[in-house]
Amino acid sequence: MVGSTHEALHRIFQKEPGLLTKALRQVLALPFPEPRKFAALNVDLTEAQPVERRVDTLLRAETEQGTYLLVVESQGEIDDRKRGSWPYYLSYLYEKYRCEPVLIVITQSSATAKWASRPIQLGFPGWESLTVRPLVLGPNNVPVIADKRQAESDVSLAALSAMTHGRGPRAAAILESLAAALKTIDRDSAAVLVQFVDSCLADSKAKQMWRDLMTEIQYFWRHELAEQVREEGREEGREQGREQGREQGRQEGRREGREQGWAEAKAETVLQILQWRGMPVTFAVRERVKACTDLDQLEAWTQRAMHVTDAAELFAGE
Repeated sequence: MVGSTHEALHRIFQKEPGLLTKALRQVLALPFPEPRKFAALNVDLTEAQPVERRVDTLLRAETEQGTYLLVVESQGEIDDRKRGSWPYYLSYLYEKYRCEPVLIVITQSSATAKWASRPIQLGFPGWESLTVRPLVLGPNNVPVIADKRQAESDVSLAALSAMTHGRGPRAAAILESLAAALKTIDRDSAAVLVQFVDSCLADSKAKQMWRDLMTEIQYFWRHELAEQVREEGREEGREQGREQGREQGRQEGRREGREQGWAEAKAETVLQILQWRGMPVTFAVRERVKACTDLDQLEAWTQRAMHVTDAAELFAGE
């Protein structure tokens, strides 16, 4: 089962496809033409044989210079099996769509980025029959955006910076800049980027800092209890010295408010993904998702939402 970091690293390009070609031009200095139009394609490359082959994200970009298939692979660690699967993906996609496929690998690991950037050469040495050269986005080339104005000028790229460098020494400055920049875009888009960043923060201190920042600017915590917790937190500074029991109550309330807020946020993400995919959502499905407070269950539904063919399939097997 893929992890949430894996999902977030490639799904941000499904939400913000323009960020992908922007990264190719700005990060990799690749003169990729400006797309006129994007279309999300089926990621399932399984053939009639019982062997499943599935790419992470697949986009079709129509440009003045032709149509390209952008194959995005989120890679957490070195995996030499990709030596066979990546060439297969590209050959299969070209045969199926007759468009030029472009392989893009995104990772949080410098070692994995170095490994993934090596050409895959198949055939006789010096006369290879097939050469695959992945384009790699990782901590070695994605810019560190730790300045508020820079983040505001390109919020989606600032989010990618946070997702890629969230475990580094400048994580605090990156997250603070992004938090400020999110206030400049519409709340729905900001809410989705917040979820992607949260999923990619492996460092516990960075994750807690991010959630504290999001609590402060009230992206998700619209629940009545959460507002009460925020007010109590402000009063805490003015009323130091009160009995220990009340302090413990505040901490418990704050924790409960945060958990409630994140459950509401994840439920909204599930429904938004279904909406982006043009999938009808019945009242029963909507109410069941919104009523769920189990974060693990909501995360599982978030992953399923990207692949189901009917909204009711979210609950298959449950």
